[in-house]
Amino acid sequence: MTKYIILLMLLSSVYSNAQYNSFKVLENGDTLNRLDNKNLKQGRWKIHINALRIDPAYDEEGEFINDKKEGVWRKYDIYGLLVAKENYKWGNKHGLQQYLNQGRLEREESWRSIDPKQQFDTIDVQDVIDDYKFEKKIIKIESYSVEHGTWRYFDPETGRLLKTVEYLFGKLYTPTKKEVVASIDTIPKIKPKPQAVLDFEKSNKGKKSIKVRGGNTGY
Repeated sequence: MTKYIILLMLLSSVYSNAQYNSFKVLENGDTLNRLDNKNLKQGRWKIHINALRIDPAYDEEGEFINDKKEGVWRKYDIYGLLVAKENYKWGNKHGLQQYLNQGRLEREESWRSIDPKQQFDTIDVQDVIDDYKFEKKIIKIESYSVEHGTWRYFDPETGRLLKTVEYLFGKLYTPTKKEVVASIDTIPKIKPKPQAVLDFEKSNKGKKSIKVRGGNTGY
């Protein structure tokens, strides 16, 4: 019975791998770097990229679906240290991307990938004043992977945030003068003290035995 099960597993593996032109088999039996009958990359891949000019060599690993990167991809330097963690959709960068220096976070990028089948896309533009308010905007697609969202730059030694940049569908986003003024107008204004309180404070100024309670709690 055991021999029969093993034979079935071997036959299943042979049948499955027969769908591919080439692949590598790991020690645990998993296949890697598969090319299907159309020479499209499928499944899990590990790739080595040689140094080019000032760019150092690195290794990357992740998954392909029909020759396009999909999901999480990781990059390692020649010493095996993680230097990047990228996310892909439809073969393009999508969502949060993280880049490290000697294992420490140096930069976070935010990207948006669009389905290559689309010519237009609808995005939600967040209101500068109200974080819960969004306006729908239809745009023509000129690139299928664009900077979109918050980019953060860090000091890798201390982890301190150095700079924040906002992108709106591939373009740097800066609030208009009207939006800045409107946001300032929403700041709660401090109410003046009643005249009776001012008179009391004035008449008791300098008296240590008199304590004026301002409404704060705690110590």
